[in-house]
Amino acid sequence: MSKSMRLMLAFLLITVFLGQSVSAATAKTTKIKVTLVSVELVENNHVGNEWYTAGYVNGKEIKEGSTVTLNLKSSESVKLKAYAEEQDKIPDVGTANLSIKASSISKTMNKSLTVKVKENRGRYSGNTAEWKFTFKIQK
Repeated sequence: MSKSMRLMLAFLLITVFLGQSVSAATAKTTKIKVTLVSVELVENNHVGNEWYTAGYVNGKEIKEGSTVTLNLKSSESVKLKAYAEEQDKIPDVGTANLSIKASSISKTMNKSLTVKVKENRGRYSGNTAEWKFTFKIQK
């Protein structure tokens, strides 16, 4: 076999193997649905009366009752974030985060994030409010 034939055969083999690994990687995505089931004010010890709350799934804001569908590789994660902000001149803010590997999701599960917001000024300085965000994750 000539040197040019061997080079062409080697090139073809490399091309075939690279094509298979790329298609195998794209075929291994899993569809995961995440719903923000509820956002509840569990306790409020004089922190405030006007609030802004938001849930996030992989950086995308999601409203209570809404669902986001993700297509993830098994090595990627579902990243949940809960955010609560007391609305006044100097807002008090609290956040919580949770990351779940896609490979560990085998059945429907609920995950709760607790957000504590601490009053930063005034006569109730130091008091806290607690929010509970419940997310439903299903494959």
